[in-house]
Amino acid sequence: MSAAFGWSLEQYVYFGGYPGSASLIGDEKRWKNYIVDSLIQTSISKDILMLTRVDKPALLKRMFELGCLYSGQILSFTKIMGQLQEAGNTTTLAGYLHLLSDCGLLGGLGKYAGNVIRKRISSPKFQVFNNALITSQSNDTYEKVIINPQLWGRLVESSVGTHLINHAVSERYNLCYWRDGNYEVDFILEKGDRVVGLEVKSGRKADHLGMSIFAGKFHPDKVLLVGTGGIPWEEFLKINPNELF
Repeated sequence: MSAAFGWSLEQYVYFGGYPGSASLIGDEKRWKNYIVDSLIQTSISKDILMLTRVDKPALLKRMFELGCLYSGQILSFTKIMGQLQEAGNTTTLAGYLHLLSDCGLLGGLGKYAGNVIRKRISSPKFQVFNNALITSQSNDTYEKVIINPQLWGRLVESSVGTHLINHAVSERYNLCYWRDGNYEVDFILEKGDRVVGLEVKSGRKADHLGMSIFAGKFHPDKVLLVGTGGIPWEEFLKINPNELF
């Protein structure tokens, strides 16, 4: 992970750990240009637009930008359409999100429903596959973000999400979220008949109510807190999520 490039964990959380960008982090402007031009634009243009028919490429690109902006948040496709200038429909947006996920840019986590037959999810939880996809498109800098509790907390929580979503395929587990009204659990890991709930708290007072309600309703094998009051996020990023089962 970060140690392979001589990065600190804090640098890994902000800069994301793409190998090709390692030599550029000392010049953040050049680093951002590299991520946007060489990784994001190339992935969208070559991995998606050249291989798949996309009727509204501008809509796909705008959705990607919006998804990065709201990474870690749950938004209905209807609400997303209200923030996009180009017209589309929920089916189109869901298809574009699937394409972005397949090329390792932006995923949409579904809502956990236990043993209930799952219907089409209208409200995905956005999750980038790499934090560089967030920070490279922001006007903030590493020096500013690392001393801002709100901005830094968001990136720490997102780094836990990137860790989980990148391992989901190789370790063969489903990654979801759960929400009921105002109560939420950030991540639900499901492998066979085993279920693990994860709540991430960074720099905020831990509220265990959502985890307690989820545990009472679904009886998971484990519910774990990562961050404040639980497993330190620095330690969690070194764990293979498959060890949680």
